[in-house]
Amino acid sequence: MKPSTELFELIKSLSKSEKRFFKLSSSLQSGEKNYLKIFDAIEKQSSYDEDAIKKQFKNEKFVKHFPSEKNHLYKIILKSLRSYHADNSISGILKQELKNIEILYKKALYKECNKFVSKAKKLAIQHEKIYYWFELINWEKTLLEEAYESGNFDLDLDKLIEEEAEVIEKLRNLAEYHYLYSKINHIFRSGGFARNNEEKEAVAEIENYHLIKGKNTALTSRAASICYYIKGLCASTNRDYESAFTFFNRVKDILDNNPLIKQDLAKRYVRTLRHLLLCYVDAGNFKAAEELMIRMQKLPKEKGFKSVDIQVKIFTTTSITHLMIGVRRGDFKGTEAMLEDIIKNMEAFGDKINKEKELIFAYNIAYVYFGCGEYNKALFWINRVLNENEQNLRQDIFSFARIFNLIIHYELENLDLLEYIIKSTNRYLSKSDKDFNIEKLMLKHIRRLAKNPGEEETLKEFDSMLSSINESFKTEREKVILDYLDVKSWAESKVKKESFAQSIRKNSKELA
Repeated sequence: MKPSTELFELIKSLSKSEKRFFKLSSSLQSGEKNYLKIFDAIEKQSSYDEDAIKKQFKNEKFVKHFPSEKNHLYKIILKSLRSYHADNSISGILKQELKNIEILYKKALYKECNKFVSKAKKLAIQHEKIYYWFELINWEKTLLEEAYESGNFDLDLDKLIEEEAEVIEKLRNLAEYHYLYSKINHIFRSGGFARNNEEKEAVAEIENYHLIKGKNTALTSRAASICYYIKGLCASTNRDYESAFTFFNRVKDILDNNPLIKQDLAKRYVRTLRHLLLCYVDAGNFKAAEELMIRMQKLPKEKGFKSVDIQVKIFTTTSITHLMIGVRRGDFKGTEAMLEDIIKNMEAFGDKINKEKELIFAYNIAYVYFGCGEYNKALFWINRVLNENEQNLRQDIFSFARIFNLIIHYELENLDLLEYIIKSTNRYLSKSDKDFNIEKLMLKHIRRLAKNPGEEETLKEFDSMLSSINESFKTEREKVILDYLDVKSWAESKVKKESFAQSIRKNSKELA
């Protein structure tokens, strides 16, 4: 069994200031600190090598129970990080305040306790931290009981009960929105868009839910932000990007107008901007997308946006959008120049980039190399998508990647292999329940091309493919493939004997 690398990954994630704080707090402790020796040894490693550490400390007693020493160090680092970041978020501050309240209460310092409750409650209300607000009301009720026992009957219990009922209703309201968000997010993450009637009905059910369809149903700004975010996801899942743009802009406005909540919902804010970028790209408004990306890259200077996970999301969002814009413009060579830096940063962030973003990166990098005519490199990256074999994540990407794979093999003239891949692709597509046929149409024409007809027959087949595509695209839902692969421009480039990039530029719908 391989040694666990969790401790190594935690140590490598620490910033210089976090390491300094850890060392400083450790120095205040008395006694021998074997964990500091382990910390220093791991910090110097570029990749985790437990055998090397054991060899380094072979004469130390702690090596005999190394797993428990590692576990001890992990807990100490987390404790240090809790202290270091205690005041970095409103949740952290309120947790600390609740601990203070409990300590003061147990010491029977009720007057001081009341002051802390009052101060913490104001913070909870300002930041709409409803769960903490509810807990603080419970403390007020507890302290009220102590006041009554001391003969102080000035406080109004009825008013407090009324406030508690209001807070419970806000909690219920927010929880219901979170439930709806989970439902639409599952559809979006699994398929990318509604692919059949069953999924469309599931989206419609969410859209028509009284908290989504009704007016003024959100009881807090937090609830309003998630309400419009759900509306935006529903529209995106239906590929209604015009409506999605309106809804996600509303989310952005709500958070911009509530800076305290915006800080606490930094991830939702970045995700909202990501969806707005996708809307801009779909509309061909690349200039607006580029301006928004510049603003996104400045976000880490703001409070609430400095964490590593936010930096990762900003990197993945802006980098993928740059690739998509380059592809939509047919500027493959210009975009290829960015790939080295993008891939280097992908490797630097490593596992911090989630699986969905890895798939989207790989697909778009393959697309850029394909547009540059570097088909072997394109094949390498599209295989990174296909080899994942995910069963529940972004089946839209896996599905269109199979068609893309066929086209890459055709360009590589792997005709013998292509015949086998066509059969497996056909089996895959026959199992998929979708309300569009463009993939099967492409499969039919590529199967004919794989038989290696002569030059004249090949040209006729591409001309037939282009006619079929144009006829198919009279039905709007069939155009979905263009979000993933411009098959029309590819067929057109063969018919007109021009580059794929040239055909894309002619068909580009970029706004002036």
